[in-house]
Amino acid sequence: VQLVESGGGLVQAGGSLRLSCAASGTPASIHTMGWYRQAPGKQRELVAMVFGGGSTSYADSVRGRFTISRDNAKNTAYLQMNSLKREDTGIYYCRVDYVGMLGADWGQGTQVTVSS
Repeated sequence: VQLVESGGGLVQAGGSLRLSCAASGTPASIHTMGWYRQAPGKQRELVAMVFGGGSTSYADSVRGRFTISRDNAKNTAYLQMNSLKREDTGIYYCRVDYVGMLGADWGQGTQVTVSS
């Protein structure tokens, strides 16, 4: 299984970034694709997820600023991040959960740094 994340980087507060997560070699069909983040000294937290039917869920801290989407044909998830704040800084991880509760896989993470 390969989960290739891209799109992270350094951006000023108020700016935007778009993260991508492309999954390949998966052992089963993907049910849920999600983005999590981990700030220095903090636990990993859920940012957003998109379910197989297309419904989405967001952390309160990013709702209205971030948009998650997916392209099922490409097994790829996207996270459009607008109006970025310093507190959005962290390593962003992609996670996929498989249908039939057959487990999950994580990406290697991509760094997002928001400067003031």
